[in-house]
Amino acid sequence: MKIIERPTYIEKIQRYFGRNTIIILTGQRRVGKSYLLRSLRERLSSNPDNNVIFIDKEKKEFDPILSYVELTSYIDSNRKPESMNYVLIDEIQDIAGFERSLRAYYEEDDVQLVVTGSNSKMLSGELSTLIGGRYKEIYVQSLSYEEFLLFHGLEDNDDSLTAFLRFGGLPGLVRTGLNVDDVLEYQSDVLNTVLLKDVILRHRIRNVPFLQNLVRYLADNTGKLISASNIAKYMKSANNPISTGVILNYIGYLCESFVTRRVNRYDIHGKRLFENNDKYYFQDLGLRNSLVRGTRSFDIEKVIENAVYNHLLYMGYSVTVGQLKDKEIDFVATGNGRGPIYIQAAYLIASEDTYKREFGNLREIKDNHPKFVISMSPLVGDGDDAGIRHLSLRRFLTRGFDD
Repeated sequence: MKIIERPTYIEKIQRYFGRNTIIILTGQRRVGKSYLLRSLRERLSSNPDNNVIFIDKEKKEFDPILSYVELTSYIDSNRKPESMNYVLIDEIQDIAGFERSLRAYYEEDDVQLVVTGSNSKMLSGELSTLIGGRYKEIYVQSLSYEEFLLFHGLEDNDDSLTAFLRFGGLPGLVRTGLNVDDVLEYQSDVLNTVLLKDVILRHRIRNVPFLQNLVRYLADNTGKLISASNIAKYMKSANNPISTGVILNYIGYLCESFVTRRVNRYDIHGKRLFENNDKYYFQDLGLRNSLVRGTRSFDIEKVIENAVYNHLLYMGYSVTVGQLKDKEIDFVATGNGRGPIYIQAAYLIASEDTYKREFGNLREIKDNHPKFVISMSPLVGDGDDAGIRHLSLRRFLTRGFDD
């Protein structure tokens, strides 16, 4: 299969070459990390001065590499002192003690390490202790809307946006096509693989039925405040008691595997983070939709909100949910050299009540930072209301906040 490049990520990777930095691509399985490594291998191999060592732990030929001992031996046997050695390792968390090998090479002038992993905890343990801050994590998401258009050869129009919001951006859909039954089968396979390899086996989960129900619950409540204690009370009333601690652990495992992303609440007036009742969004819209099944037109608000959140991450922002006394601001985005940006996401601004809610909440914020409402309302112009700009979702997904 021909590799379709994703230059946004390739440029991010190459930006850190030559800095004695380990580059780690993280993200859910099947979002394209492996293809990014292969694309990078093709680019690097075109230069005869480069020696590329490529290890893919999902391929049988690399099964003998079980620990850092075999990993170090393999690298040494393929290393060329007279060349620049690019060591590319896919799914490195499947190699026991991999941190030791990375530490052995990351300061070598003739070695550049680029690795991928499907578990966020791989950075918070021994690796961080052994090499401090000498790594750069690049979070790889499923396809953005523009990448979705490129991969599927589509024009930017309302039908394409609808397909994106419905099917999501798993790159593997290029092989299945956008046939509903084929897409659902593929998404089910991906979700089962992620849950089995990165949650159930890794954390030795015993209550698998509850885990499956929990994932569906999070999908059904995308963008809503989640309370583990409320889930525990519901499970108890259904004669299936689950402790709050277990629920929090299971949700944490789902976040570690990048199935979902936890978004903290931020007190806009008090300038502080709240410590409980966070929101959760799915890494891929299609996986989220496959869990709830059906078209469920009343879910469109949740899907749009999830799409806006994902694109803010793709643009490089850090994102929280804004709390303004008894009101809520969907997102507060910071980063990219800009102060906070306040965003409300909606389906249609089709009534005065909706207009007052979405724009009115933003008017309550008494500062001069940018404020936006993003919706699918037709005929959205480029004007603003008291400094609050109204953007169409398609425009935001292709041009961001830029004029």
